[in-house]
Amino acid sequence: MTLKEGLRVRLAVDLGLGRVVPVGEDPVEEAAGAGFLALAAGVEGTVERVDEDRPQSREVREYERLRSLLDDFGHQMPPGSRRQLEKQIGSLEPAWTAHRERMLRLTVRVRFDNGFVLDDAPGDLFTAV
Repeated sequence: MTLKEGLRVRLAVDLGLGRVVPVGEDPVEEAAGAGFLALAAGVEGTVERVDEDRPQSREVREYERLRSLLDDFGHQMPPGSRRQLEKQIGSLEPAWTAHRERMLRLTVRVRFDNGFVLDDAPGDLFTAV
């Protein structure tokens, strides 16, 4: 499932969000706290923001640039230039492969129908409604 802004989603698992502390109290103190907040699986809401985090190295950016150049204009290039470009792309292939194999970290901000907002949550916690 691809998450995108405006998509209606349902929480797929129960979430324990931690100890609730009244404003002004020190959350580190042992006695501080008014309870524990949890969201039950099945709560529905709307995706407000989607963030993808897969950092790109210089080699990955260069691979994408050269690959795009080859795909768009390779058929118009002289054979020698095309071979040279293909050789450059080949030398960057290991960095591209490693980049593709790294897990994409997808996080979302969801506003639930009950008014709660959950930000920076992993996208795999939700299913489409």
